[in-house]
Amino acid sequence: MDGAALGVRTTAATADTAVVRLDHVGKRYDAGTAILSDISLSLDPGGFCLLTGAGGVGKTTLLKMIALAERPTSGRLMLFGSDTGHLDRVARAALRRRIGIVFQDIRVIEDWSVADNVALPLRIAGAAPREISRNVPELLAWLGLEKRIDAPVSKLSGGERQLVAIARAIIGRPELLIADEPTGNVDEETAPLLARIFQSMNRLGTAVLIATRDIAFARHLGERTLHLENGTLSADPGPPA
Repeated sequence: MDGAALGVRTTAATADTAVVRLDHVGKRYDAGTAILSDISLSLDPGGFCLLTGAGGVGKTTLLKMIALAERPTSGRLMLFGSDTGHLDRVARAALRRRIGIVFQDIRVIEDWSVADNVALPLRIAGAAPREISRNVPELLAWLGLEKRIDAPVSKLSGGERQLVAIARAIIGRPELLIADEPTGNVDEETAPLLARIFQSMNRLGTAVLIATRDIAFARHLGERTLHLENGTLSADPGPPA
């Protein structure tokens, strides 16, 4: 069953222009039991998809494959119209630069300032200093972190650290934004703010793919969801009647 049949919200784009397309993808490590089996989904430009499921069912593995940190052991993974199984290291790196990633374990550089953490992707991409000095403060002000811009990340709360991680993921206006359990390290007051950020990025044209066990967060977003269980995807059944 493909992603459209499973309820992924898409634009009018054709299959060839999908941001993400998985065709019968599977993943296993060594000779062990398959973690993922026959996964098919499609996410078009401007699409929004939530992946729900209990811990340990393979959500993180699925996101890692889409982020090109893991390779499928079967099936085909397409990103931005390219078959990732036939790309060399340089081409894979070029695709990764089009993706913003919010990791489950908040990956920030503790002894760097908020501004330096957020500016890192722009510096790696060779952005001009003027562009960095303009865009970083603007984004941090939008996220409510303008007063923490020079603070070392080690001095921030869990919610503030997650906002820094999200800022770093979106500073380059990625075409695809992936978030793995984004509410796992934040309080209940911060979760609605994260939802608004993801929705705002989506309205600007970024395709968004979020894995979460947080059912309240998923319901707050109000997007159609897919459920991962026993290595396969199915339409999320929603709350019980």
